[in-house]
Amino acid sequence: MKYLILSLLAVTALSAAPPTQTFTGTITDDMCGTGGHARMRMGPTDAECTTACISAHGATYVLDDGKNVYALSDQRTPEQFAARKVSVVGTLDAKTRTIQVDSIRPAK
Repeated sequence: MKYLILSLLAVTALSAAPPTQTFTGTITDDMCGTGGHARMRMGPTDAECTTACISAHGATYVLDDGKNVYALSDQRTPEQFAARKVSVVGTLDAKTRTIQVDSIRPAK
């Protein structure tokens, strides 16, 4: 019985969901990432270039925090924040570098 309880506790601890975190950075696309939009020239502003890369080239929205670029599970909400600094609340899958997005709001 003792081993059964210890085994169940171990499985529970290992299967616990990763903690929710807040990530701050700029919404951009995975084609430009940290490289900037000047070379793409898909619009006069970074926001227009980001949305053009998404719609015309099949890119996806990502969060660039200055050191890392994270894929975002939500690909609808980021459009309104293109090229803006935001706070993303969610859980990070470290293996795929994807944030499972709970919310996105302008950064303070």
